[in-house]
Amino acid sequence: MRIDILTLFPEICRAPLNESMMKRAQEKKIVDLRIHNLRDWTTDKHHIVDDAPFGGGQGMVMKPEPIFSAVEELRGTIEKTSLRAVGSTEPEANVQRPTPKAFASRQSNAQLQKSKIILMSPAGRRFDQQMAIELAHAPHLIVICGHYEGVDHRVVEQLVDFEISIGDYVLTNGAIAAVVLVDAVVRLLPGALGHEQSATDDSFSGGLLEAPQYTRPAEFRGWMVPEVLLSGNHAQIAAWRKAEALKRTKENRPDLLDDSGNK
Repeated sequence: MRIDILTLFPEICRAPLNESMMKRAQEKKIVDLRIHNLRDWTTDKHHIVDDAPFGGGQGMVMKPEPIFSAVEELRGTIEKTSLRAVGSTEPEANVQRPTPKAFASRQSNAQLQKSKIILMSPAGRRFDQQMAIELAHAPHLIVICGHYEGVDHRVVEQLVDFEISIGDYVLTNGAIAAVVLVDAVVRLLPGALGHEQSATDDSFSGGLLEAPQYTRPAEFRGWMVPEVLLSGNHAQIAAWRKAEALKRTKENRPDLLDDSGNK
């Protein structure tokens, strides 16, 4: 997977996305992460990316020109690569033409390679684990980080596939939200985590919060680890974890359950 982040503040993204799991995923070539300064796609000497809103109002709005230019350039790079699977630029004599069925299949595969354009915005659909799973299947994500009073709405109408919010609150800029999204997506990629079951066992992956976890020592200040976890009985442990996950979800996130209190 390749991920391109477009932001006015690249350093906000670079530091957290170059540590721990994210650093290892990049070193192992699991993800190709590129962080870009949106000002690089401006054409004026002052690198202006914002302007006053039409109709009046406070604050500034991000201009459409640099965003469209950046996305079209980055998307074009990827889609040119995928189109090589459909046709060929080699001389006619050296190429065996695919059958109509094979050509159609390659066209379908090229469509699957289409870049997904995401705008981080408090006005977007709320990000959750299911959305992270869906995005993890995309070969290329371009993440646009909003700022100021937002972006020119033509970006949303004509360019963006998904407008995403990480929660019902406002951050200084979308770069912080982009870090959250990228981390959540990349950890789902095969090989990104130390143990493949880790992502499956995470909170929300089964629709519930994760069950409580304990480690050594078994007794700490008089507080004991639940006996079932020391039993070695895997069936009983699995049943205990399922029951505790349901209990924890009822207490902390009842909105994840139906009206009867079940998933």
